[in-house]
Amino acid sequence: MKTGKKITIGILAHVDAGKTTLSEALLYKAGAIRKPGRVDHGDALLDSDSQEKERGITIFAGQAVFSLHAAGGAADDDAIEVTLLDTPGHVDFSAEMERTLKVLDYAVLVVSGRDGVQSHTLTLWKLLRRYGIPVFLFVNKMDLETPDEDEIMNALRAHLDAACCRMDGSLEEIAMCSEEMLEEYLAGGTVSDSALAKAVKARKLFPCFFGSALKMEGVDELIRGMSRLAFGYEGDESAEPEFCVFRVTRDRQGERLTHLKVLSGTLHVRDEIEGEKINQIRIYSGDKYSTMEEVGPGTVCQVTGPQELLPENDGALEALMVYGVRLPEGVNVHEAYTKFRQLGEEDPQLQISWNSQLREIQLKLMGQVQLEVLQEMIKRRFGMDVAFTEGRIAYKETIAEPVEGAGHYEPLRHYAEVHLLLEPLPRGSGLEFGSDLSEDILDRNWQRLIMTHLVEKEHVGTLTGSPVTDMRMSIIAGRAHEKHTEGGDFRQATYRAIRQGLRKSLAAGNMILLEPYYDFELEVPREMVGRSMADIQRMSGDCGAPEESGAAEDMITLKGRAPVSEMKDYVTEVASYTKGRGRLALSFGGYDVCHNQDEVVAASGYDPDADVEESADSVFCSHGAGHLVSWDEADEMMHVSAQRSGHEEPPEASTAGGSFTGAEEKELQRIFDRTFKSTKSDKSSIEAREFDSELERRKKAAERRLRAAEAEKRREEMLLPEYLLVDGYNIIF
Repeated sequence: MKTGKKITIGILAHVDAGKTTLSEALLYKAGAIRKPGRVDHGDALLDSDSQEKERGITIFAGQAVFSLHAAGGAADDDAIEVTLLDTPGHVDFSAEMERTLKVLDYAVLVVSGRDGVQSHTLTLWKLLRRYGIPVFLFVNKMDLETPDEDEIMNALRAHLDAACCRMDGSLEEIAMCSEEMLEEYLAGGTVSDSALAKAVKARKLFPCFFGSALKMEGVDELIRGMSRLAFGYEGDESAEPEFCVFRVTRDRQGERLTHLKVLSGTLHVRDEIEGEKINQIRIYSGDKYSTMEEVGPGTVCQVTGPQELLPENDGALEALMVYGVRLPEGVNVHEAYTKFRQLGEEDPQLQISWNSQLREIQLKLMGQVQLEVLQEMIKRRFGMDVAFTEGRIAYKETIAEPVEGAGHYEPLRHYAEVHLLLEPLPRGSGLEFGSDLSEDILDRNWQRLIMTHLVEKEHVGTLTGSPVTDMRMSIIAGRAHEKHTEGGDFRQATYRAIRQGLRKSLAAGNMILLEPYYDFELEVPREMVGRSMADIQRMSGDCGAPEESGAAEDMITLKGRAPVSEMKDYVTEVASYTKGRGRLALSFGGYDVCHNQDEVVAASGYDPDADVEESADSVFCSHGAGHLVSWDEADEMMHVSAQRSGHEEPPEASTAGGSFTGAEEKELQRIFDRTFKSTKSDKSSIEAREFDSELERRKKAAERRLRAAEAEKRREEMLLPEYLLVDGYNIIF
């Protein structure tokens, strides 16, 4: 290898391509283990979890550390520390695989010589291209009956990249992959390792090796190739520490482990990162680890101590099915939700949430195998034998036109008002947040607080209660009170402003339901193209003109996109009508307008006005009492707006003129305090409803007392003469 002392390499493959077997072979050849383990024997170093052994697949990314020597040398000065990450190959655990890509310097993509480039292989290739990771290819299982190497190379170039080259092949063919190599080849008839390594690093050359990991064939050639053509990681040890968090797990004692790669600087035990102290630094190999006092750039390690650090959930892959959790009898839902949040830390793609209308914990999964693994994990870790509802498509919602939403929150001694502009964005933009409000009108600290509340929660739409996306939320007006405003007031006002804007959009017919789409590449025999195109049309998809397949003369390729809901089971159908010759590669193609919105909305049965945790109504103060005003009437009562300057003083948020006793005020304040505090501890689903219902009850009682007082006043003003009615019989006798 070239300059540098550390390198991180990931092993990726379609399931059953022999990825873990190759990892074991590399570790054995490098002297890191005495005997290579086997997946089918359950003794692989990197598949140490009990479920991995039972199922014979990789579920969690495994880590091992070993040394290589530059150009096959043996001197200690040449040794480079390699961190090997063995990633899951099953499509259901793709998110676990993708998280490791953020810390890889190079990848080894394993392709089965017998099966060739499969659908998930294409997905992996696109991800490697997205993250810009240099790739070595190892064609495995060449000891079995497979096509010859030339035929396999043609398929690799056709499906992956024309720059896939055998390193023992034509030097002229290799040199054609980059201008630098071609110039060197034309000048001297050879290409240096330096030029080859630069081409690999720049993803202009993808070295290919053939062999059998099980029989240790071709593994030495792969090791020598990586030693010659990979640069070690370079980072400044003297710089401020920078790192990338890519996983969160827990060890056998339940202690939280934060997996990270040091990008620059040096991390020490007892250092603080993001305000949390590091108690221990570990470097794992399999399920064993060694402790370190400090680690430098390029090191992949696990630290204990931090409890808040999380990997960013910004991957290209997304779980497209939503499942509800059915808890066993007698299990407290709040305690269960807290435990499920732990799982959400370890796998952010699960997106653990609480559905108030269905009153169930919900999560997102990739497929049936992941569901079964999660079910067993919950049973072992938490002792809960849970079941899941039938999976349904994960929809999203957005708006068609800009809309202003306002929220006012003014119970006793509390005050906040927020106005937001919601604007649609192009598909795939996600959510953006900003402020168009001068700090002269609303102080910067309050605006930052509003921004925090915009970001902290997954806001849902008014069609099906699905998360909103593809819109910008901007602060355009707001008001705080000098004495009575607290942080929780702006949370309530902000949530109500968003909801009112979405409720207005629904009333105007401007809410749009979005569904996930697949980008597909379908390869079928020429005579079956008509059948395939008819199927795509039936599934509400579209495709381009048929293309000649580079893999075989009698095969045709169709490329296009179709809704996930229609195409998710089409793989089996393709295999059936093509008698195994067809190949369907699916990759997530983002969200777009739902092809059957009315049908989906009707089936969901979602009632936005019945969603008590997503209220669009505002709370105003009248006669000392906080009372609800419906979302469609609240605009007339707002104290500021985007059109007005916002400089007039708000009404005093106090109990002046109220009709409550001191005990009643204390009781309502107690309910509010409990609600506000519970929001911070994820218990607002019950106390918030209690607060709103109590407000409504108090409002009605106050109105009754007011009407009685007014009636008494009218009677006094009438000045009617008084009469004494006498029962004469009782007086006489």
